[in-house]
Amino acid sequence: MSTMTIVIIVAAVLLGLIIMSMYNGLIRKKNEVENAFGGMDVQLKKRYDLIPNLVATVKQFMNHEKDLLTKVTELRGQAMKSDVSTEQKVDIDNQITGAMKGIMVAVESYPDLKSNENFLNLQRTFNEVESQISAARRAYNASVTDFNNGVQMFPSSIIAGMMKLQTKKVFEIPEEQRENVSAKDLFAG
Repeated sequence: MSTMTIVIIVAAVLLGLIIMSMYNGLIRKKNEVENAFGGMDVQLKKRYDLIPNLVATVKQFMNHEKDLLTKVTELRGQAMKSDVSTEQKVDIDNQITGAMKGIMVAVESYPDLKSNENFLNLQRTFNEVESQISAARRAYNASVTDFNNGVQMFPSSIIAGMMKLQTKKVFEIPEEQRENVSAKDLFAG
């Protein structure tokens, strides 16, 4: 065997190893995103399971916020459907988050509700679930960012293109939810 043949074989093997490494890295990142979303989905399910109890308890006290309670219940129903895509679930969750913040602010006008033992337990559980959702969102966003880097950065972007991988959306809070909720504005009118 000539030296040139050996060099070509070694180069081909190295190129093959590099391509295989990039391919496996992209598959690993894709699976990490799916795993992170699965973890977030579990936390969202906890929230969805908690909502009917919270709504039922709050309904006993709140007369003026029926529309808000109905909206939360409808959104929960949409989120629980099996044919909801990841992007749709993220959008629905953003809407639920905003509505639930509105409910919690509205609670301030109901002293009897704020002292109700059942509600206080539900509120503590809800706060714990919200903290877990927040942590799961951070893990999901970190996985998505890592995946997106792999899909967009050269030379793995070439392999990602051949695999038909596309970037994924990170979990972002809508602009209206970034603003502080004002109890005064909620009850004006």
